[in-house]
Amino acid sequence: MTMERPWIRLGGDNAWVELAHSGGDDWRVTADWCSSLRADFTACLSMAEVADFAATMLSHLRVPSGSRFSVAVTPSRNDPLTLRAEPVRDDFAFFARLTPNGDDDVCHMQMEINPIDATELRGMFERLHASLL
Repeated sequence: MTMERPWIRLGGDNAWVELAHSGGDDWRVTADWCSSLRADFTACLSMAEVADFAATMLSHLRVPSGSRFSVAVTPSRNDPLTLRAEPVRDDFAFFARLTPNGDDDVCHMQMEINPIDATELRGMFERLHASLL
């Protein structure tokens, strides 16, 4: 029996972003917007960094305040992915910022991801967090 690698994918057919463990400290950050614009790169992230990211997202999603929030995968150094959440009724829409070269204002991709149900989001981040422990 093989164990599935940790990963999470937010979004639908038109716009999505994915963070997937590819071994060691390598994570694949991939995003697609309407099959017209795509980002796909490797980021060096520790399991602890990704676990902290998932836990921070969960802290916002478990006790929704109705306020927007922003969470970076690595707030203390070059960050390959930041998610800014905007409440939309009982859902959250996301603005994803991907920076393959880390906090780069020149080479980055920003995209909007349609609203996702808060309960579904909690489940997705709970599975990611559990897979990292």
